[in-house]
Parts: sequence; C-alpha cells; structure tokens
Amino acid sequence: MADLFAIDDRAATGAEPDVVLGPDEDVRAHADLSNHRVIGLSFPKWRDGRAYSSARILREQGFTGDIRAIGDLTVDQLVFLARAGFSSLAPERPIDPAVAKAALARFPFVYQRGTDAAQPAWALRHPGAAA
Repeated sequence: MADLFAIDDRAATGAEPDVVLGPDEDVRAHADLSNHRVIGLSFPKWRDGRAYSSARILREQGFTGDIRAIGDLTVDQLVFLARAGFSSLAPERPIDPAVAKAALARFPFVYQRGTDAAQPAWALRHPGAAA
C-alpha cells in the first residue's frame, strides 16, 4: 500500500483504520461506528463506487472522524472522494501531491450538494431557491 494521502484536516495521518469495511457491507448495519477514530472503506477496483455511498451515509449520520478510502484509487477520483466525505486515502499506487492539489482545486463550482460546504452553482445563481 502506498503512502497515506490527506484530503482534509480530519485525516488521522498517524493512525491505522479501526475497522475496514468492504463495498458489500452496509455501514448502517454497524451500530458502533461512531466510536471509531478511523473507518476504512475498501475500493477493490476503481470502478466499484459503492464506498462513496457508505462515506456519504457515515457523514449524514454525524461521523466526524477520518473516513479513509483504501485500494484501487486514482487522482481522477479525488474530487468525488472529497465531496462524498472521505478525508484521507491509502491508494495502491502513489499519487503525486502536486497533481492531487491541482485536481482538488480544478473545479471551483459544483452542481450537486455533497457532504462538504460547497454550494451548488444553481444555489449561487438563485440564492432564494429551495434546497
């Protein structure tokens, strides 16, 4: 496994995951996840995106710790990982920090709500619109 990459300040860079869940495991079935500091969500193949939903559910349930993406990850996924609620990743192949920083800053506007504070472009154009 390559070096840990922090997406935001929730990343626990010196800690291993307390639990690692596979893409076929429902995070809602694990009642004790809020007690953990780092939850790892596995990406066995880059095209398997079920862990995005798991991260989003964890954030919606109030989990504030480190959600770590583990496995077959690419720099192209960084924006989506961040918006879904991941705070760190442990990719199989190294990700150049300069390329990652550029990827995370590339798109200043978003079109859907995420777990982050970014306001969708439509909400910026129409501030009084319903969410």
